[in-house]
Amino acid sequence: MKKLTRKEEEAMKILWKARKGFIKELIDLHPDPKPLYTTFSSVIRGLEEKGFIDHKAYGKNHEYYPLIKKEEYKKMFMKEVVSDYFGSSYKNVVSFFVNENNLSTEDLKKLIEIIEKGKKNG
Repeated sequence: MKKLTRKEEEAMKILWKARKGFIKELIDLHPDPKPLYTTFSSVIRGLEEKGFIDHKAYGKNHEYYPLIKKEEYKKMFMKEVVSDYFGSSYKNVVSFFVNENNLSTEDLKKLIEIIEKGKKNG
């Protein structure tokens, strides 16, 4: 799975939320400032070339829909971030957030509970 650009990710978030749509409908869902029709259409075509979306043709109009689920992309994205920035170590990820004061003791306790629950169920 290829990594998406920021604009492609924005378009995918809109499409995941809408589930399907024509270019104009998707642009209407885009936060301000709204992209030009041709610009957004180019982003959508790029996503289709990368295999993230497909379309149904209704004459000259195309209704686009995602082929990749948000959860699938999130997994791939997070694995890549952990690999590229944290030496493939989730311990380093947690350590980073603790050092940045983004994780409280309560958050860490909840993470430990999740890990222990996962080990019991796995």
